[in-house]
Amino acid sequence: MPAIRTATLQKLIEHHRDAGATCSILSVEMQNPTGYGRIARNDDGSFARIVEQRDATPEQRQIREINSGIYCFDVRELFQALRLVQPANDQGEYYLTDVAEIMLSRGRKVSVYVHDDSREVAGINTRAELAEVENRLRRDTIRGLMMDTGVTFIDPSHAYISHEAQLGSDCIIYPDVSIEGQSVIGDGCVIRAGVRITNSRLGNNVTVKDHSIIVDSEIGSNCSVGPFAHLRMNATLEDKVAVGNFVEVKKSRLKRGTKAMHLTYLGDATIGERTNIGAGTVTCNYDGTHKHQTIIEDDVKIGSDTMLVAPVTVGARSMTGAGSVVTKDVPPDSLVAGVPAEVKKKLR
Repeated sequence: MPAIRTATLQKLIEHHRDAGATCSILSVEMQNPTGYGRIARNDDGSFARIVEQRDATPEQRQIREINSGIYCFDVRELFQALRLVQPANDQGEYYLTDVAEIMLSRGRKVSVYVHDDSREVAGINTRAELAEVENRLRRDTIRGLMMDTGVTFIDPSHAYISHEAQLGSDCIIYPDVSIEGQSVIGDGCVIRAGVRITNSRLGNNVTVKDHSIIVDSEIGSNCSVGPFAHLRMNATLEDKVAVGNFVEVKKSRLKRGTKAMHLTYLGDATIGERTNIGAGTVTCNYDGTHKHQTIIEDDVKIGSDTMLVAPVTVGARSMTGAGSVVTKDVPPDSLVAGVPAEVKKKLR
């Protein structure tokens, strides 16, 4: 029963206490009660017994009030009644549902709390029922976000939002977006088509462009990600960072104002503020046995197709020439180029 709400269980407990009952049963009326145990009542409307579907008479099968399978018991009385349950049915099974009738026979009070939403207590026994309930929960989640926080869904029928996720006000969600797990999306974010965000946190005014994947990562405010970017394994983007087309960031931190716009892999790296990473850059973090760190300090310009062979540090305000293979630390304020890269001149 994935749709059951805390408020409903609280109402059942309140009803149980107010009624002074030994057993309280949560029931509901269904248009099609097939498969559920029925609540049989006496002529005066009081509870008589629970009748399982396969044991019910044709007349009893017409009853639309069903047993949801949710109960509230006096625990001591419950265990005493359980000792008296016998397999007195065609299947030779021990029915928990017999406990209520046993309690009545012992002079105890059994009460029924009739709930008003049959969908909430619907069980799941098939993949079709699972899909139906998931679809309804998704619609309810999206409707709540639109009403409560002012989120705009371009096509609500093609968005998938976890009920655990949090979305800020004035976000815009395009079709085929999936926001999973305990993700938190700040105010004013724009999530374009085909994006998947899982267990991640986004600040305010973040734009995630088409078909990007963000998993277990954190993005500051005023950032831009994608299209076709991939952030994973605790990737962190501080404020005003831009990560562009086909850039993968793994277990790395990009500090404020840094840009990596094209065709780049940044793994196990710490990259300083206001640094520009040229197209085709790779932090070569794996030596065949171990992963190593790359450190790029503030205000660095990494030329296109630079290979940074970790462990390596590029000092502040330095530059690498296009196609360089950096195998040793680069001093601050230096221009390096070549294979392997060598210092060509000091910039200051």
